[in-house]
Amino acid sequence: MFMSKGILLVSATLCISANAIAAPDLLSNDPRRPVESVSRDLGIKPEQFVACFENVNPAPQGERPTTERVHANKAVLLGCLQKADAGITNEKLDEVMDRYRPGGHEAQAPAK
Repeated sequence: MFMSKGILLVSATLCISANAIAAPDLLSNDPRRPVESVSRDLGIKPEQFVACFENVNPAPQGERPTTERVHANKAVLLGCLQKADAGITNEKLDEVMDRYRPGGHEAQAPAK
């Protein structure tokens, strides 16, 4: 009986470990963001985008951001991205982010 519990525990641990390894890297503050696509379109490495997005505070799913949140997030994200590539403009960032944002540009319009 002890042996079968040990085998079961090892099997469960291996399954959990395999799932953790196979799972894609997700951003802790916005798990739906397609990092590979966004970073490719901006011309930077995925790691650079992830690092820059770390201090962004997206609105909760289904909610519109406040004007203050939009401006604060843009300042954080654009400033950091321009350190990775000075050629990233506000317009380019908006174009790329709108392409991958659920709801497009309208979803980023501040709440009234």
